[in-house]
Amino acid sequence: MVEVFKTNVQKQTEAKKIINLLGRYFPNSKINFDLDDCDKVLRVEGRNIAVEKVVELVEKNGFNCAELE
Repeated sequence: MVEVFKTNVQKQTEAKKIINLLGRYFPNSKINFDLDDCDKVLRVEGRNIAVEKVVELVEKNGFNCAELE
């Protein structure tokens, strides 16, 4: 399962921080950002990805995050 999110993460250092954080909650998942995309896309691929938890964790770190349909 792949979940895709629109964010406002701008810098690679910020992206790495979020990837590390999400990696702790979803340890066997593939997580990456496409900061060149206008939506600053976050992709989380794995089993049992809780969309609400991803949004919550990203937002608690000061960034916008919304699931893309």
